Amino acid sequence: MDEKLLLKAVVLAGEIMLSSGAEVSRVENTMQFMLRRSNCEVTEAVVLATGLFVTMADPGGEPMTFSKRIPARSTNINRICRVNEVSRQFCHMELTVEEAYEELKRIQKEILYKPWMKLAGIIGISVSFIFIYGGNFLDLSTSVLVGICMAAADRFTKILRLNDFSTTAFCGFVVAFSAMLIQELCPFKVSGDVMIMSAIMYLVPGIPFTTAARDTINGDYAAGSARMLECIVVALAVAVGVGFGMVCFRTLWGAVRHGAVRLSDPG
Repeated sequence: MDEKLLLKAVVLAGEIMLSSGAEVSRVENTMQFMLRRSNCEVTEAVVLATGLFVTMADPGGEPMTFSKRIPARSTNINRICRVNEVSRQFCHMELTVEEAYEELKRIQKEILYKPWMKLAGIIGISVSFIFIYGGNFLDLSTSVLVGICMAAADRFTKILRLNDFSTTAFCGFVVAFSAMLIQELCPFKVSGDVMIMSAIMYLVPGIPFTTAARDTINGDYAAGSARMLECIVVALAVAVGVGFGMVCFRTLWGAVRHGAVRLSDPG
C-alpha cells in the first residue's frame, strides 16, 4: 500500500469531518480505523478543535507526519455520514486506498445544496416556529418576507466574506429591522416579536452546542471549551444584531413620525 497516499486520505477524511461539525472523538476514531490498514507499527491521530495531526512511523524508517489547520467550520451531517461510509468500506477492504482517496475528494468538492435550496430552507425555518411562539396565520404569512430578507443578508455577507460574528450580527440586525418595519406597515395586526424569535432560530447554534457538550463529556475538554466559547460568541452576535436593529428602527421610525406630525401641523 502507498503509505503516503494513505496518510493524505486519512488527513482528508479528518478535515472533511472536522470542518463539517463532527465531534473530536468521532474524527479521531475514523482516522485511527483507517490507519490500521497501514503497515506501520506506530500510527497516531491527534485532533483539536482547529486542526489535526497524523503520524505514521516504523522503527527502521523515517516517520511521516502531516498537520492540517481547519480555519472554518460549519454543520453538514451528510458529509460526516458519507465519510464514515467510505471509512467503513475501506476498513473492510471493499475500497483500495486510491479509490477511497478519490471518493473523499469528490465528497469535499461536491456542492450538496444549491443557492435556491438554501433560500427555501432559511424561509422554512423562519416560518416553522411561528405557532410555537404563539403566532397566527397572519404572522406566518409575513414571516416569509422576514425570511427572504435574512436570506438576502446571508448571501450579501458571503459575497463580502465577513467573519462569523459580523455575519451573524448583520443577519440579526436585518431580521429585527425588517420584522418591525413589516409590523408597522402591515394593514393587519401582526407581531414583530414573534417574527423575530422565529427567524433567529436559523442563527441559534444548536448543533454546535450539542457537539461541544459531547466533546466535553468524552473528555476532549480543549475542543469542548473552544466550541462552547464559539457558541457563546454566536449568541452574543445574535443579541447585538437584534438589539441594534430594534433600536435603529425605533429611532428612525420615531423621527419619521415626528417629522410627519410637524408637517401636518397647521401652526
